[in-house]
Amino acid sequence: MKIGLDIMGGDFAPQATVLGAIEAQKTLPEGQQLVLIGDKDVAFSILREHSYSADHFEFVHTTEVIEMGEHPAKAVIKKADSSISVGFQLLKEGKIDAFSSAGNTGAMLVGSVLSVKTIEGVLRPAMSTNVPKLSGGFGLLLDVGANADCKPEYLLQFAILGSIFAEAVYGMGNPRISLLNIGEEEEKGNALCQAAYPMMKESGKFNFVGNIEGRDLFSDIADVYVADGFTGNVALKMAESFYVISLKKRINDEFFARFNYEQYGGSPILGINAPVVVGHGISSPEAIKNMVLLSRDMAASGLVDQIKSAFQ
Repeated sequence: MKIGLDIMGGDFAPQATVLGAIEAQKTLPEGQQLVLIGDKDVAFSILREHSYSADHFEFVHTTEVIEMGEHPAKAVIKKADSSISVGFQLLKEGKIDAFSSAGNTGAMLVGSVLSVKTIEGVLRPAMSTNVPKLSGGFGLLLDVGANADCKPEYLLQFAILGSIFAEAVYGMGNPRISLLNIGEEEEKGNALCQAAYPMMKESGKFNFVGNIEGRDLFSDIADVYVADGFTGNVALKMAESFYVISLKKRINDEFFARFNYEQYGGSPILGINAPVVVGHGISSPEAIKNMVLLSRDMAASGLVDQIKSAFQ
């Protein structure tokens, strides 16, 4: 298995990405190889600085970088030799089995759709994130930003994608799927949720347990929480603030510590024809390592084939 990593993406790249690659490589068993995509000379310099042999990696040299503030679609097309564009080309050609980057999120979404493309039958890919539970473990929230405006059919498909991902990658048996709403009752919510609820209830393709409210997001009522990308992203950013606030208030608490984004690495893009993970722009080496390992786990689980089968 070959796991691709964009070493030029992220606010602290390439230093943080190369150091994260080192930590990830140390955990990989024989037969799993990291492919570093970006400026090879810069990568070699960082590896020498930290006395780590470049022989542990494969390298694909690129000369361009898609910056965080660039227009995603224009940048992916114009910068064909950028680390993101080349990474997706390698993924499309089957030269790597998974790809991850902490770079421009929009470019990662555009690259996913233009290169490896959406799985046939999937209306819109979704991005997922982990949500800690008070009782221990975590649940999954999706969509968290890929689709700010949604149709009820999208939410139904997000539920299917989330259920398959939770079971295939995280081993959750028969995961409980919920709809994030403003009330528990079936008739509650805006027009989107009111239309999506009966579709999810009658689907029979997953274990639907009904609506949950925002206050229940960290409980053990469900395992997968479905929302439109606008709502999901607001919830995600609020949750991320808990860890920062706990540090500023000098609160040493195991639960709040689990809101540290570094532990989860990144957000997988679900519903496309290859494993892709998008990391946080401020990713540290620890976050990069976990992003790489998540993309590896997605490839090893056969997740894409399972989603293809579900949407045939």
